[in-house]
Amino acid sequence: MDQNIRQAILEGGTSLGIEFGSTRIKAVLIDQTFETVASGSYEWENQLVDGYWTYDLNDIIKGLQTAYSELKQEVQQKYEVTLSKVGSIGFSAMMHGYMAFDSRGELLVPFRTWRNATTGAAAKELTEQFQFNIPERWSIAHLYQAILNKEEHVPNVDFVTTLAGYIHWLLTGTKAIGIGDASGIFPIDEAAQDYNPAMVKQFDELTAAKGYSLKLGELLPKVYHAGEQAGVLTEAGAAILDVSGDLQPGIPLCPPEGDAGTGMVATNSVRKRTGNISVGTSVFAMIVLENDLSAVYPEIDMVTTPDGSPVGMVHANNCSSDINAWVGLFREFAEAMGFQTDSGKLFSVLFNKALEADADGGGLLSYGYFSGENITGIEKGRPLFVRSPESRFNLANFMRTHLFTAFAALKIGMDILTKKENVAIDSILAHGGLFKTPVVGQRIVAASMNVPVSVMATASEGGAWGMAILAAFMQNREQQERLDDFLDNKVFKDTEGQIIHPDAADVKGFELFMERYVEGLAIEQAAVDHLVENGRG
Repeated sequence: MDQNIRQAILEGGTSLGIEFGSTRIKAVLIDQTFETVASGSYEWENQLVDGYWTYDLNDIIKGLQTAYSELKQEVQQKYEVTLSKVGSIGFSAMMHGYMAFDSRGELLVPFRTWRNATTGAAAKELTEQFQFNIPERWSIAHLYQAILNKEEHVPNVDFVTTLAGYIHWLLTGTKAIGIGDASGIFPIDEAAQDYNPAMVKQFDELTAAKGYSLKLGELLPKVYHAGEQAGVLTEAGAAILDVSGDLQPGIPLCPPEGDAGTGMVATNSVRKRTGNISVGTSVFAMIVLENDLSAVYPEIDMVTTPDGSPVGMVHANNCSSDINAWVGLFREFAEAMGFQTDSGKLFSVLFNKALEADADGGGLLSYGYFSGENITGIEKGRPLFVRSPESRFNLANFMRTHLFTAFAALKIGMDILTKKENVAIDSILAHGGLFKTPVVGQRIVAASMNVPVSVMATASEGGAWGMAILAAFMQNREQQERLDDFLDNKVFKDTEGQIIHPDAADVKGFELFMERYVEGLAIEQAAVDHLVENGRG
């Protein structure tokens, strides 16, 4: 048993972060050296109810309590301490979505998550009105779509927030939101470091013209910044979080944040000219900008870091699903031949074959569209692999092509930032399962973005750890200390990462592949159209 950790727990020298992800709620307790000392989790899934993707309110509370209870049990088992106090707490969750409450604090309609693609008319109208890209998943798009739909609950709306904002409000009584999460509710004015006042006024005028007397400034949570205290744990809140009653109230809470912000913190990507790329079923890259963009691009979401710096986010709906499907096929073949192999080795062997390939993938072409792709305008996804008689069809080129296509849609959005807007990027930090195989994934991303790409051990810690770091920052920051300096000089000072610089041949090969990819989009669309026309869409 580590007596220093035990003493820190007894004295409340720890920080707690809890994040509500799309498939898992995770709680992480860190000590004063920012190491994880205990964790807990709860698996959950969204449900389609009355045409909306949602999570049940009771399941939200159950998941919160279960994740905390598991963490508390681990503390008891490892350190023989009943957890009753921590130094600071922070909550985070998947961004965007719509939680609307009346004046009594009652939820008016089931929580509508970011996944709902039901706000197209609202997003388009607001984007045109504001001359600022409003994605369909943003909270303001959900609210305005409800207004356009003349939904019965709209006149009773008294408070609109995100999932993280709701949990924070439930446990503190404070209607607060971190600026990073706020930037997925409504556009942020960088100078004011608050909701854009001109756009707030425009929104009020729009809704008034439709017969509603809503005042947006009174409906949204107050914006806070990293390092500020945004409330304390109430007695009622402590009883909700810890059903055993051991947890003491009065613990300070940092502003609730979105999963994009906690991902930036967990990868030390909050300083200007830095960025991170997160790889999974979907893929997104976030670049901290030095200057405003000159135009509005539907491919670029404008959000902020937890301390208010503007961030350009490119989000593609498809990344690893098609690769995983092909690897599964190779596994079936190996088993049919009488060979048993674990997934890690299979991925490693296949990924490393890509390093033996022709630089451009040998003339092969693939679209890993399991779902529609917003960046390329494909409404319905159909995975498609294409080759010509002249293509050099072998395993190495096959794997390189599928790794290339995993980042191709993202590349289109990133080119807007780097080539049209001349955004400078010093470094990218990558995280996600695709990078478990050393070198290969990094080398492909470095080629696609033409910037150095790093992977650090802490990248696997996840958003709950990043949220705990934000809580620790509030608790331990020195006067006027900036978040980026805190991360550089304290949290990550001894963290080593593997960096790979772009290879000139790889960069040229990726560009050649992208030429085929863009030209071939008509093939993908034609395939989708054919299936739809024949009743198989």
